[in-house]
Formats: sequence, C-alpha cells, structure tokens
Amino acid sequence: MRDATLRLDDLQIPYALIGGLAVGAHGAPRATKDVDFLVGEEAFEHHGPIVSFRAGLPIESGGVAVDPVSIGAEETFLVEAIREATQSFGVPVIGIGPLIYMKLSAGRRQDEADVQRLMEAGAHERTAREYLELHAPQLLPELERCLEPLRSRP
Repeated sequence: MRDATLRLDDLQIPYALIGGLAVGAHGAPRATKDVDFLVGEEAFEHHGPIVSFRAGLPIESGGVAVDPVSIGAEETFLVEAIREATQSFGVPVIGIGPLIYMKLSAGRRQDEADVQRLMEAGAHERTAREYLELHAPQLLPELERCLEPLRSRP
C-alpha cells in the first residue's frame, strides 16, 4: 500500500484508499488480498475510444495486486470524496459515506457484510443515509436491507 501511494503521489494522481483496507481503517478490519484505490481521471490515458492505464500507474507492488478504480461518468461527486479523504498513517482514506455508497453499489455479499461491519464498528447510520439521499437515493433500500439483521439483534 505504501509503495503504491508513493507512486501515485509521484504521478500526481488524486486517490483515496477504498475496499477492504478502508473498511479496516474505519474500524472494521478484515482480511483482503489486494489494495484498492479510487483514482482521479489523471490515472488514465485516452486514445479515441480506447482507455488505458497511465504509464507508471501501480497495478502490483511486492506481489500484492493494486486495483485503481475509476470514478464513473455519473459519479462525479466521488471527485469531492477523494479531496475530502482523511489521512490515516499518511494515506488518504475515503470517508464513510462514499465508502458505504461504493459498497452498496457493488452489491456483492462481501460488500454488504462490510457495510454491516462498519455499522457495528460505530459508523453512523445517519451519515450513510444522508450521503445516499444526496447522491444515490436508489440505494437506500439496500442500506435498509443491510441494517435489518443488526436491528433484530438483542
């Protein structure tokens, strides 16, 4: 992770840690096999309809996969999430609202479990709900589905 951040810094590519390591940074550690970064458009080169990684962009470091994730055309609000990322041991980590948005957007079981772990670790439901209401209200039912098992616990 540290090597990848140094390389991203050298390339002047805006980024923030996402994925399993970001979940851990927000208080719900879990095992993961890769390092995921949300990266700015500067990470890519456009050649007509072909898009490729910019030369030097880290996709592996020390035998660990580095996954640079692009901001979608309809997700321009994530540019702000990169700018607002908080530092954790010198690495910018995506905020809890955008992280939950990304986890719910992915829709995989692991991502739903991550949302539940984040809530159990103290993430504020209100923060998640407000972020989704502003940027992705269609994901509010997914948030409710993730929260339901937590509400039914004694």
